[in-house]
Amino acid sequence: MASSIRPRRSVLYMPGSNARAQEKAKSLAADGLILDLEDAVAPDAKAEARKIVCGNAASGEYGKREIIIRVNGFDTPWGRDDVIAASKAGPDAILLPKVESAAQVHELEELMNSSGAPEATKIWCMMETPLGILKAEEIASSSPRVECFVMGTSDLVKELQAQHTPMRLPVITSLGLCLLAGRAYGLTVLDGVYLHLADEEGFRGSCIQGLELGFDGKTLIHPKQLADTNEVFAPSDDEVEFSRRVIEAFEAAEKEGKGVVVVDGKLIENLHVEIAKAKVALADAIAEMVE
Repeated sequence: MASSIRPRRSVLYMPGSNARAQEKAKSLAADGLILDLEDAVAPDAKAEARKIVCGNAASGEYGKREIIIRVNGFDTPWGRDDVIAASKAGPDAILLPKVESAAQVHELEELMNSSGAPEATKIWCMMETPLGILKAEEIASSSPRVECFVMGTSDLVKELQAQHTPMRLPVITSLGLCLLAGRAYGLTVLDGVYLHLADEEGFRGSCIQGLELGFDGKTLIHPKQLADTNEVFAPSDDEVEFSRRVIEAFEAAEKEGKGVVVVDGKLIENLHVEIAKAKVALADAIAEMVE
């Protein structure tokens, strides 16, 4: 039976003007691809990048990978044209940078609707400014199309006049507020990028920290980061096996009229069963991705 969960362990940014990289991405082990028209594209290449990105998004050649188009903001000369073209291409989602209010989401949604965006095309929001973080709940609840928060930690550190540190203490409050708002309204929340490509140990540590904080996955800037991300944000074989036993044991206990059960010396209640079911569902969805 097909899973309704969509894995978003690894979501890789792809420069919108780099057609070769986007072609290569068809074989990468990424759960999602952000075809980027914003930061990764020079001003004089914006129009050509839009054609490349929207053509690829509409091609259907990326298999089960989720395709997201990051547009330029409405305060730029390219934002509206990006949204109109992206809406017609019908990607899985349109990612709006520097979201700071429900009004911005509504403006995007109205333009998507008038441009023929399919109902299945969702809105993802970059959370990367102090005002955006403070308005996280307003943004999360602004529209049924809003599906995901993407943390823009590089911009956030700059805006906070803070520093990049291994434990990311300067942005922990911001990450937590977005996780709270995201979970309150049923959104996916993706961790920000790790910029130091040569620091493999630091990157893996960042992934583990993101998992512990509650993120669903991580945004990436290079394919070499895919393997660690996919491993960290997927349930291990031992976790899945234990989860299946928890579900079976609890169901057996319920039939006997019991509300709790002990598995491997651990007291299991209903909340643990919900966690176990989520792990099994995610594992099944990941397995479907690689079929």
